[in-house]
Amino acid sequence: MLHTIRYGRLFDDFVPGAVYAHPWEVTVDEGMLAFFAASFQDVIPTYASRRAARGLGLRDRPVHPLLLLNLGLSFSVHDVSEQAIAHLAYMDVRFPNACYPGDTVVAASRVIGTRPVSTGDKGVVHVRTEVSNQDGEVVCSFERKVLVRVGKVSGRPAIPPQIVADERPTATLARAPASLLGELAPPPRAAFPTFWDDFEVGDVYAHEAGRTVSEAEHMQLTTLFRNSHPMHVDERYCQKSSFAKTRVVFGGLVLAWVLSLSSRDTAGNAVWDLGLDEGAHPSGVLAGDTLYAASSVVAKEERGKHAGVVVLRVIGLKNTPARVLLERGADLFTPELGKTAGRVPEKAVEITRTLLVRRRT
Repeated sequence: MLHTIRYGRLFDDFVPGAVYAHPWEVTVDEGMLAFFAASFQDVIPTYASRRAARGLGLRDRPVHPLLLLNLGLSFSVHDVSEQAIAHLAYMDVRFPNACYPGDTVVAASRVIGTRPVSTGDKGVVHVRTEVSNQDGEVVCSFERKVLVRVGKVSGRPAIPPQIVADERPTATLARAPASLLGELAPPPRAAFPTFWDDFEVGDVYAHEAGRTVSEAEHMQLTTLFRNSHPMHVDERYCQKSSFAKTRVVFGGLVLAWVLSLSSRDTAGNAVWDLGLDEGAHPSGVLAGDTLYAASSVVAKEERGKHAGVVVLRVIGLKNTPARVLLERGADLFTPELGKTAGRVPEKAVEITRTLLVRRRT
């Protein structure tokens, strides 16, 4: 007997309030952390150095939050977005508890709402995903919106979702592990340039470093994170169904590369990634594209005598450095999808990043 099993959902398959428990279960080991570090040069010392992490009161070097976000996005593809046309937005991304090497993570997504678009042939689905460890602690939570065609998926396994009350999980209220909000040890002797004291609202950083995306790397990372969308891995599918007629780089990877490119100038003295919000991918990235970044300081506030919060709007660009575009007068920091004029075709990702950063003294 011939079987064809399909995954993901079309618009009419989604039920507001439904919870989809994703089947992936992955133990995050030191090898995965090493592979992540080899691809994403994010400089926040908490995630790179066991000594730095223990100096903050953590029991070990925690798993990088961008690794957790990529796992959560990828796990959810199986049930949420494998049939999606596009990923539209990241919202309310939080990392409330530390995850450590050796922890096993799972994820589940709840449908917050559905909205048909005016053309009637597709709709927007809004979900919240939580990534939890083996003890049930939420280590990453986020909302996202995806665009999917109307209809129902035929050949999908008949696994009924759980229906729960429409309430926000408590993870959205937690901003950082409690140990990081107390007294901080003095900064190390050698440090990256920007402490909390150095940021001023309105400052713009045109980050010089670029990163060319290789085909082998983006394919291997997509598989490592268990992302099963054919738009990222299946060339024959893409020749027929992708807007680019070739494989498109998984957006979670693009986001992680861009934040890493910005980190040496802005995050070298950060101690925790408090969250991400208002994120989108205005255009796709292909193998061979070179990524660049720019950051604008949106806000800052004191958080005790040893640290403060910095809010950055971070922009990812493809194939043109930020300084070149800024010198041309490009409007980089206005959300791209809301513009009626002044669009920046080079913009590949935009997001707000909130960091807890050491003070200089």
